Amino acid sequence: MPTSTDTLTELFEEHRPMLLGVAYRMLGRTADAEDVVQEAWLRWTASDRDAVREPRAFLVRITTRLAVDRLRQAQARREAYVGPWLPEPLVTGFGPAAPDSAERAMLADSVSLAVLVVLESLSPLERAVFVLREAFGFPYGEIAAALDRSEAAVRQLAGRARRHVDEGRPRYDVDPAERRDLTERFLSAAAGGDLGELLAILAPDVRLVGDSGGKSKAPLRIIESADKVGRFLFAVAQDFAVGYELRFLELNGAPGLLVLVDGRPDTVFQIESRDGLVQCVHIIRNPDKLRGLSDA
Repeated sequence: MPTSTDTLTELFEEHRPMLLGVAYRMLGRTADAEDVVQEAWLRWTASDRDAVREPRAFLVRITTRLAVDRLRQAQARREAYVGPWLPEPLVTGFGPAAPDSAERAMLADSVSLAVLVVLESLSPLERAVFVLREAFGFPYGEIAAALDRSEAAVRQLAGRARRHVDEGRPRYDVDPAERRDLTERFLSAAAGGDLGELLAILAPDVRLVGDSGGKSKAPLRIIESADKVGRFLFAVAQDFAVGYELRFLELNGAPGLLVLVDGRPDTVFQIESRDGLVQCVHIIRNPDKLRGLSDA
């Protein structure tokens, strides 16, 4: 008996959050992830219903293959990207009920800016295997079917991807309350014109990574050392317009600071910390990556 349109929609919507999660972790941009999921919807509605035994597996396979294809195209474009590249900030809401739970920590880690940057060093197939296995816990057999590879090949890809991520992943503290407190101290020192206090909370080897895509004012190279990063941030804080507004959000599983100017998203700041010191500052100013925060 043919499947009704309502049933098709209900089945797809049931799995949409997971599909968006897979696509975003693959691509690092919400707009690209939404495009991939929309294409998956079109293929889902046009599919032979009698041939689809497991809707979830079918949808994951379509989404993953579309994301792999789009990632291959995106990697070529990123070679010409102006300045450092960072993922598009994603508003997350993993919930405060169990902030220290293993599940929340895993979800937050898999979507963090630091991990997504490391994932850029993987091949599209390695990234797909890592995302499906590490972030969503898919069995190797199901991943093999999604990628049309043997299970043995998928296990090899998984091992290689995990080694690359472990080697490239910075070691940061993940406690949300501690990062929020340090972010507030960081903001107070910068906005209050206290360079000494600002330098006191920066690690000696702190790094600042700015992403503007050449479309806004931001460093075109990574800034390193407490003195250089502190003086840059001190100067930036003095340049804030009178009409700016600050808003704390959970971005990519961690506290982030959104700066709005005249009501429009202008800048995202997010810090990474270890042992009570700021280890890395991420600044996103590419307007194309901030549009999704207008209603955040």
